[in-house]
Amino acid sequence: MKVYFDNAATTAIDKDVLEAMLPYLQEHFGNPSTQYSFGRDTRAAVEDARKTIAQLIHAQPSEIIFTSGGTEANNMAIKGCVHYLGVQRIITSPIEHHCVEHSVDFCRDILKVETQHVKVDQNGKMDLEDLENLLKSSDKKTLVTLMHANNEIGTVLDIKKVGELCQQYKALFHSDTVQTFAHYPINVQEINVDFISASAHKFHGPKGIGFLYMRKQSKVQSHIHGGGQERGLRAGTENVYGIVGMAAAAKKAYQNLEADKAYISSIKNYFKTQLLQHCPGVDFNGDTDENSLFTVLNVSFPPNDKSALLLFMLDMEGVCCSGGSACGSGASTGSHVIRALNKDENRVSIRFSFSKFNTKEDVDFAIEKIKKVLN
Repeated sequence: MKVYFDNAATTAIDKDVLEAMLPYLQEHFGNPSTQYSFGRDTRAAVEDARKTIAQLIHAQPSEIIFTSGGTEANNMAIKGCVHYLGVQRIITSPIEHHCVEHSVDFCRDILKVETQHVKVDQNGKMDLEDLENLLKSSDKKTLVTLMHANNEIGTVLDIKKVGELCQQYKALFHSDTVQTFAHYPINVQEINVDFISASAHKFHGPKGIGFLYMRKQSKVQSHIHGGGQERGLRAGTENVYGIVGMAAAAKKAYQNLEADKAYISSIKNYFKTQLLQHCPGVDFNGDTDENSLFTVLNVSFPPNDKSALLLFMLDMEGVCCSGGSACGSGASTGSHVIRALNKDENRVSIRFSFSKFNTKEDVDFAIEKIKKVLN
């Protein structure tokens, strides 16, 4: 038996999503930029998907730009604000996903933009008073880029409050919502956000497809040059079956939003309870209350002689989990998020992340294997 507890890295594709995609992998193969019927059929599918995504977040279809995933969407928003919207300063945090962190670093090192970090507490919560102080400390055109929920520790940002601060101080606001889109309701009419990003494989859609919501008043230009696809905002032949699959996955997720949240929360809470009962000295990183990201639990294990091999040994026992972001899994430096929280470096942090396909039996299996490995 094997259990999969790394859903923050990627999720299994839903069978209904696969069924929606199959016709566009087989008979509907036309290039959507062509004028004959094969192309018109796929163009219609792309635009229907765009409308679906837009309706789910109360946006206009023209504000949805399809990308290869969250990383491209975040790069497009952050670098685009500097290139095309006159941004001279970026405010971010030390616990952003690498694609945001490295994009900001690029803007600082290559484009010579000023960068500043918002303070975070030991649970990864943003100090909004510090954010306000940073915003009012300069008249430079500013972009604030803060993720809605942290992909490693599950701490959730009050993006409505951040949006209000950005509006008050005339700053642009970008939020990486890769871990929250299709898990939480997002209404762009109710929050002052200029850009949000999402990736289909985080909510049981296909890999290699995502989108950037770009408020029409804050439009940046393409950083991929070529044809005129995506209204000239993103060159390259559209990933039609991916786009169709993402829309199908998002629509199904939003139809079952509350039920899925309740179920996945019950799995997470059961896992947490069992850990506390069977694993002495265990602790948790980030928020773990009802306001935290219900798909993620970051567990801090006490040091012992097997700590360095804990992830490897769990994998050998059939438990799939993560030491942090999947994008950093090849690195040997550890998690930059955990380091930013000033945690005990001798403890081992492992992320377990859950989906609607997990069961309590999965949890029981994992707990037995964790006990075996630790003892």
